[in-house]
Amino acid sequence: MHAAMMKFELEDRNDSTVISIKEKRLDAHNAQELKEQIVNLLDSGKTKLVVELSDVRFVDSSGLGVLLSGFKNAASHQGGLCLSGLQPQVKSMFELTRLHRVFTIHSSLQEALAET
Repeated sequence: MHAAMMKFELEDRNDSTVISIKEKRLDAHNAQELKEQIVNLLDSGKTKLVVELSDVRFVDSSGLGVLLSGFKNAASHQGGLCLSGLQPQVKSMFELTRLHRVFTIHSSLQEALAET
């Protein structure tokens, strides 16, 4: 079974590229698509990425893995990847896995853009 296309929006803001994920879940069914999108952006020279997660209610290990891989990939391009808009359930996943110590996590997209 082929996964449906992941819904997200890309927007250049200042010198950052915002990836707004328009899905309730970031999991094994759509994480690979996000990974490819991040790789494509980095390869095209967009090295400051903000992943906007305010619509996302659930992240599994695949989703976390893709975000972590994007973070490392951005760093290797002398860039960065930060997160914004984490819902309580998603935030608790980051805290449980200690990934909140790895990522810069902003409460809102406005805050993320102000600080990048």
